[in-house]
Amino acid sequence: MISQALFFLSHFHLYLAPLIETLGGWVYLALFALVFMETGLVVFAFLPGESLIFFTSTLAALTGSTLDIRILLPVFFFAALIGDTVNYEIGRNLHRLPLFRRLIPEEKLEKTQRFFEKHGGKTVIFGRFIPLIRTFIPLISGSAKMDYKRFSIYNLLGVLLWVTFGSSLGYFFGQISYVQEHFSLIFIALAALTAVPGLFVLLYRFMKNGTTAGY
Repeated sequence: MISQALFFLSHFHLYLAPLIETLGGWVYLALFALVFMETGLVVFAFLPGESLIFFTSTLAALTGSTLDIRILLPVFFFAALIGDTVNYEIGRNLHRLPLFRRLIPEEKLEKTQRFFEKHGGKTVIFGRFIPLIRTFIPLISGSAKMDYKRFSIYNLLGVLLWVTFGSSLGYFFGQISYVQEHFSLIFIALAALTAVPGLFVLLYRFMKNGTTAGY
């Protein structure tokens, strides 16, 4: 059983090709939905956005692949852009919920608003490259009442950089013979690496809360 699981993990790309071929054009809709959910709905923050973009872009570079990088790029771009916009709108309307007003003190909200007035642009752009965190940035931007036009400009730039970098890097890797021969293992290693920043953030918050509780 364990040997079979290890074989699947180290050769799972062999199972994906028939699946992608069976889905045909619907695979792009599925990818759009996954990226949209990861960026637009906080309950799906665990979805692997970067890994998905890198992985499918790498697949598009493999010989015989039915995926087209020229279609993947706009699919990922608009999925992330629309997802962030929806997330921002959700955040902007959170103040209407009595639960939100009880959980978030007015002074804390005002402090967040001041932060986004000063550092909102950098936060929106660079926060997109941090797993887990990027899903919450648009939500917080909206709840902090960050100017919509300002948010849209920085978000457009952040999404453009994120998708272009991830897709270009994946497509470039897919053309390397060593990557093609060890695709599954490299993908698993990269997926683990992309999760590290988010884990560090969670660990920091846990330690910080533990220290605060101690006092």
